[in-house]
Amino acid sequence: MKNISAKIIIASLIFFGTNSYSQKNSKQSFDVKRNEVYIDSMMTNALEKGFFPGAEIIVGSKDAVFISKNYGFHDYSKKQPVKSDDVYDLASMSKVLGATLVTMRLVGEDKIKLTDKVGDLVAVYKNTPIADLTLFELLTHTSGLKASITFYQSLLSTPDGSPLLSKDKSDNYPDLFDTMYVNKNIVYDANYLSFVPKENWVQIYKNMWLNPEFYKTVYDQIASANTNVRGKYVYSDLNLLLVKQMIEAKTGLKLDQLTKEIYTELGITKIGYNPLKWTSEENVMPTELDNFFRKDTIKGYVHDEAAAIFGGVSGNAGLFANAQSISVICQMLLNNGKYKGKQILKAKVVKEFRDSPLAKEGIYRGLGFDKRKPDEFFRENDFGHTGFTGTFFFMNPDNNRFLIILTNRVNPTRTNRLMYKDDFSAKIWKQINN
Repeated sequence: MKNISAKIIIASLIFFGTNSYSQKNSKQSFDVKRNEVYIDSMMTNALEKGFFPGAEIIVGSKDAVFISKNYGFHDYSKKQPVKSDDVYDLASMSKVLGATLVTMRLVGEDKIKLTDKVGDLVAVYKNTPIADLTLFELLTHTSGLKASITFYQSLLSTPDGSPLLSKDKSDNYPDLFDTMYVNKNIVYDANYLSFVPKENWVQIYKNMWLNPEFYKTVYDQIASANTNVRGKYVYSDLNLLLVKQMIEAKTGLKLDQLTKEIYTELGITKIGYNPLKWTSEENVMPTELDNFFRKDTIKGYVHDEAAAIFGGVSGNAGLFANAQSISVICQMLLNNGKYKGKQILKAKVVKEFRDSPLAKEGIYRGLGFDKRKPDEFFRENDFGHTGFTGTFFFMNPDNNRFLIILTNRVNPTRTNRLMYKDDFSAKIWKQINN
């Protein structure tokens, strides 16, 4: 018995010794103090200039977190400081952290193929112009579909037929939305929208319910949206709407169920769709003051209007998370699909999705993942994604570094593009990726 105990103790010492050595080793090649000073100065400048009200940042490697910090406040009233439990609307980062992750799992299990066609899996598209688009084309944004469709605008009208938006401010167009002014007499289509709950209708905002009959219109619009040259790169939200439909049709499960299975295996809980179902409103960063559709400052519901139409669970957007939860996904991807000894995704699938299969044609894109043509900020093998709300995450499998920056730069308005004019996130990535 003593011999067995002694062996366990020795094995434990070797394991923990090796583990701490690997973490020390990774930290030795990363100057934490110098990089933290750089990030602090960038954040101080960003907050002073109003790039965003608040932010969370995590820098790490495949086996360690080097820097984890919060900055600023929930909004410009500066009443509520940002904290680590706060979750941000990830916008298009959802494309990879949701639908793409699930697709990777299904490809690894031979449950779906990259050559599978939309019309073969999703019945509503069977005899449409987009029927033979492949999963590969959707994930690489080479399907030829237009960039987006403002589905929600067909739910709105004005009594006299005047435009919903105007470029000029006036008595009839008093409130700003993006760069346009909103007609004050907008009415909602009562056939499809209700401000009280109705049986089987889909909740799309805290006081709005959508008639699911509307989805027929949505699918008809998507089916005729192939307006670009197939095989050429056009980044489109519609591609990931279709990926979601394909994986749901193939599995018989909803996207939020499929993602939750993966998150549960990873042990992360501060990530998911419709955050008010799993965290408190005070832990959700507010996004935009929407003077157009929802007439409210959006908090706890998805900012993206297309994702809202789908009840907050969509392939293009809808996920909320804190940086810590995303850091676990980064470490899993940098460890070739493995996390804490468990193989979450097949290693060969991780490599296939993070590579640029169309680089020879000048298309720098992974499968789902964003990649960039190498420049002063990005290296050849970097992969990740950004989000419209001011979110960013990238990884480099060559040095096993990752960076997550979460902000709510659209609060109170999406017109604030200061962080992009400054190359804010790209500069920090360049700094920590050296």
